Amino acid sequence: LTLTIMRIARLKLFMQLGGEQISSIGRGICVLLGISLEDTHKELEHMVRKILNLRVFEDESGKHWSKSVMDKQYEVLCVSQFTLQCILKGNKPDYHMAMPADQAESFYNNFLEQLKKAYKPELIKDGKFGAYMQVNIQNDGPVTIELESPAATVDPKQLAKLEKQQQRKEKTRTKVPSESSRERNAPRNKDDPSASSGAEGDVSSEREP
Repeated sequence: LTLTIMRIARLKLFMQLGGEQISSIGRGICVLLGISLEDTHKELEHMVRKILNLRVFEDESGKHWSKSVMDKQYEVLCVSQFTLQCILKGNKPDYHMAMPADQAESFYNNFLEQLKKAYKPELIKDGKFGAYMQVNIQNDGPVTIELESPAATVDPKQLAKLEKQQQRKEKTRTKVPSESSRERNAPRNKDDPSASSGAEGDVSSEREP
């Protein structure tokens, strides 16, 4: 899990078209949540505790970094943000490491439920999952903090493996040519008319070593 937490004075979420207001809070924090392929509910519980206990507010005497959102009884507004899982390939953003939307929505809803159980449900607000929204935000300070769950630190080799697995899943959506069509289109060796072009080798080379 990758989180961006902002200390908020005022925040409103609007739909892109029509200007319909989806959600809003006053004083509190905004949580942008990026869910990756390898995240589990164990990391989710850890991050819920961090969010509610992170000391980003002043106490009654004005001392900074002394109180959490829960101490102050402020609001929390959560937004699912898959772009936090971006991996740059040159200058182009790549999102293969983000959890697919059909799985991520259930994970995100579970995250909200755990926040509500650990705090006051009426103080937990959220946006609309998967929607293109306009954010009207007044960042107090500004204070912006990034958090990574323990599982977010992945070995580079494991990262590459997960990315390749996701790419292969997407490739399965494309129709694969039949064996007979590959044979018809394969160039023949002049000395051995029955020899294959090596198409089978090309296919197997895409697999993990």
